[in-house]
Amino acid sequence: GLAIELKYENGVLQEGSTRGDGTVGEDITNNIKTVEAIPLSIEYKKNLVVRGEVFISKKEFEAINKLQSKNNLPLYANPRNIAAGSVRQLDPKITAVRKLDSFAYDIILGIENHTHQERHELLKKFGFKTNASNQYCKSLEEVLRFYERVKNIRNKLTYEIDGIVVIINNNAIFEKLGVVGKAPRGAIAFKFAQSQAITVIEDIKIQVGRTGAMTPVAVLKSVQISGITITRATLHNEDEIRRLGVKIGDTVIVGRAGDVIPDIIKVLPQLRTGKEKEFIMPRACPSCKTKLQKSDTEALWRCPNPRCFARQRRSFYHFVSRASFNIEGLGPKIIDRLLSEGLVQDPSDLFSLKEGDIKQLERFGEKSAENLIKSIEEKKEISLARFMYSLGIRNIGAETTIDLARHFRSLENIKNAKLQDFDEIVNIGPIVAKSVHEWFSQKDNLKFLDKLKKAGIKIKNPPKKAKGKLSGKTFVFTGTLGSIERELAKEKVRELGGNISESVSFKTSFVVVGLEPGSKVSKAKKLGVKILDEKEFLKIIK
Repeated sequence: GLAIELKYENGVLQEGSTRGDGTVGEDITNNIKTVEAIPLSIEYKKNLVVRGEVFISKKEFEAINKLQSKNNLPLYANPRNIAAGSVRQLDPKITAVRKLDSFAYDIILGIENHTHQERHELLKKFGFKTNASNQYCKSLEEVLRFYERVKNIRNKLTYEIDGIVVIINNNAIFEKLGVVGKAPRGAIAFKFAQSQAITVIEDIKIQVGRTGAMTPVAVLKSVQISGITITRATLHNEDEIRRLGVKIGDTVIVGRAGDVIPDIIKVLPQLRTGKEKEFIMPRACPSCKTKLQKSDTEALWRCPNPRCFARQRRSFYHFVSRASFNIEGLGPKIIDRLLSEGLVQDPSDLFSLKEGDIKQLERFGEKSAENLIKSIEEKKEISLARFMYSLGIRNIGAETTIDLARHFRSLENIKNAKLQDFDEIVNIGPIVAKSVHEWFSQKDNLKFLDKLKKAGIKIKNPPKKAKGKLSGKTFVFTGTLGSIERELAKEKVRELGGNISESVSFKTSFVVVGLEPGSKVSKAKKLGVKILDEKEFLKIIK
């Protein structure tokens, strides 16, 4: 299912949201109110925040797919996709007819209690639906017995599961253990063994990415794994095809890691008939026919044509994604429809769309068109770092765009920067510098920026770099921090004027070492970089 968070004020549901990236989620309040298992009001009259899961039953999943088939529409891959897509619908009426269900499993704000078990009892008392299979286990042996029992009844359940979650019952101990990223140390997913099936590779097709990367994808003879229909699996790159020895027509073992990601585990050469065909990696882009290129430093072939339609479509997806413009309700399917109808040619055209353009599309009502245009309008103002990331420049990650934004402080400065200007930035090497410089040297890209400006995009420049006590200092983190989340630690360093780098070099001032550190420690020692443990780091940022 999809993780959700529910906020109640004075006993009334005020807000429903997805858990998102652990910090920012999507507002799905109107859609959540259509789920019968979620109470709109509760007896507890103080503020309360509840976490839970929205899902769809196997029976309802089958019914929806039967309707899709009857209407000659594509079938949904699995129940989770329907559940996630349904709560994100622009029209709550669509959510309502999907008959979603929900389990509440935690209270994170509003009530002091001593155990996780007590929270479940309170949730039931307040009218929330909780999972009847939950069990308090008093030993690890009991946990293992519970795991085996659930595994045995798994196929009899009315919904799909891929394992159990084991959580420490004592809340004080749970809190003391802290969090890694957005995952609490006091809870762990205990997944079932990978589900597998035997099928045949009917074809191998090439998927073109936004940076031109060519990814071979195996088209499989339809096979069921844990009730889910599998028709495709990634083959990653040409080297992986060679490693597996895959041929078109081969019989293979396919698995779903954690019951989610389809993967080819093994080829069964003993079942070959002699009709199998070698797959030859194309040397021209399947979309635009441009000759592919491959560098000595990576396994991927790439299409170098920036005007390639397949690349542009993927660039669209990236442009509106959560880490970029984060336009709610604008997913790949809607983008594909806008492109196929000729309503947009590049992402800047999104900001010129009108309700009338959207309403004419099949299955788009007046309200959903209004909501989409509103979502687009609300995102016309964006930070410089997010804007840079949205451009999809090769070799540029989200962390790098923060460094670029903090150093240059405006798009104009980045656009006019010479290659040597990038040398002053601690975390920017020659590869990144060249990628950025080349992108801003291309006329088509400059025209695109001009179109965005005319469409009303306003870029918020970062404030002047803090002249704090860590100015000029560069920090690298390795291992797990116990008392502070890594992202928060990075933010503290930035607030004090310091820089963050993902790799150790002669420019690094400190390497902060947590639990189970990686190879960065040995590199720091080799370069004579000062190493700090967590306690020493906390003193510095105090």
